[in-house]
Amino acid sequence: MKFQIQDMTCGGCATRVTKTVQALDPAATVEADVTAKVVTIQSSASQEQIVSALTAAGYPPKAL
Repeated sequence: MKFQIQDMTCGGCATRVTKTVQALDPAATVEADVTAKVVTIQSSASQEQIVSALTAAGYPPKAL
């Protein structure tokens, strides 16, 4: 799944997004492009779970 995260502005943000997703699914792979503000996630967690966790962490995503 792919999301745009407008509030992801630096490498630290990308790390927090990655850790948030991996807290739900430790086996998840997360690729973050800070310049494009896009995150690609491969996870067994549902899209709803990921959206909820990222929003709670302060990084509300928009599905692409």
